[in-house]
Amino acid sequence: MGALQISTDKERLDIGLIHRFLTTEAYWSRGIPRETVERAIAGSLCFGGYVDGRQVAFARVVTDCATFAYLADVFVLSEHRGQGHSKALMTAVMAHPQLQGLRRFSLATGDAHGLYAGFGFTAPARPQNLMEKLDQDVYTRASGQP
Repeated sequence: MGALQISTDKERLDIGLIHRFLTTEAYWSRGIPRETVERAIAGSLCFGGYVDGRQVAFARVVTDCATFAYLADVFVLSEHRGQGHSKALMTAVMAHPQLQGLRRFSLATGDAHGLYAGFGFTAPARPQNLMEKLDQDVYTRASGQP
């Protein structure tokens, strides 16, 4: 297999592949409607990872490009894992010119703490200052799924 090529060109993104992964394989977005994925991509700085011209990885960053960024929807297709693609993708994200000099760069993960720690991410210094409004069932409720 070839090396991972990374692009921020949204025109190259395989929206169908991204939606399929997020709605069926990602624990954080089961059932997410395609329209929601499209809106999220439109409002984010996106990174596609490609091997031999085919998309195999994705990440998006919600940011004001000045003070804050939130990393979301990071994945590598299962058949392409174990080849260093997640590290290559994260290296590209962290090196992007619009993401330099930020005061806060956040993310949430249930299973990739080791990957993100390697890029300087840690548990919040003051978790008592953080709040969230979480609607865990928004996608399944919207689609009528049980």
